[in-house]
Amino acid sequence: MGLLLHSAWRASAPYRVRIGLNLKGLAYDYAPVDLVASQQRGEAYGAVNAQHLVPALEVEGHVLTQSLSILEWLEESHPEPALLPKDPFDRQIVRAMCGIIACDIHPLNNLRILQTLARLNVPQPDVDAWVHGWISDGFNALEPMIARHGAGFAFGATPTMADCLLVPQVYNARRFKVDLTPFPALVAAADAALLHPAIAAAHPNNQPDAQT
Repeated sequence: MGLLLHSAWRASAPYRVRIGLNLKGLAYDYAPVDLVASQQRGEAYGAVNAQHLVPALEVEGHVLTQSLSILEWLEESHPEPALLPKDPFDRQIVRAMCGIIACDIHPLNNLRILQTLARLNVPQPDVDAWVHGWISDGFNALEPMIARHGAGFAFGATPTMADCLLVPQVYNARRFKVDLTPFPALVAAADAALLHPAIAAAHPNNQPDAQT
């Protein structure tokens, strides 16, 4: 089964999918999309993903979009190793962790939002406060969840879908110089996950389109 991932090295959503693919042990080809140069808005990429967003995963004539949906597809089509716990309540907790990041943090701080704030001439200190505020708000919700349910990773002692989202979000928080000292359990889980070879391989600096 050939897999082609349309990805951007530093973007959170494809970073999540790279982690998921690596944890499942699936090889894939990498098609870089330059977001800063607005390559995603062009006609060529629009023919792949009409929403003009990354990631898109091409699989056997199908084009899969939306990172959470792709991770769910990976779990259904390649159930081992599992990225969701077996117990339905535990699965809900992991999905809730993912939702906090994918729905409540990331959409308010992604490149489209930052570019819009720049076009509106929002001063940089206000942009920084915006980013820091939404990330911290979400992390305040995640910290007690990870402190309670984590056992080396965000949930339990093995990687789950929550780690696929947490690691990129902590990467972004550090890029934006968010104070992470109030979130010791969250940071410990993200840093421990980075030691996993599959997760380390997905790091932005290890992608073919990485920029220094």
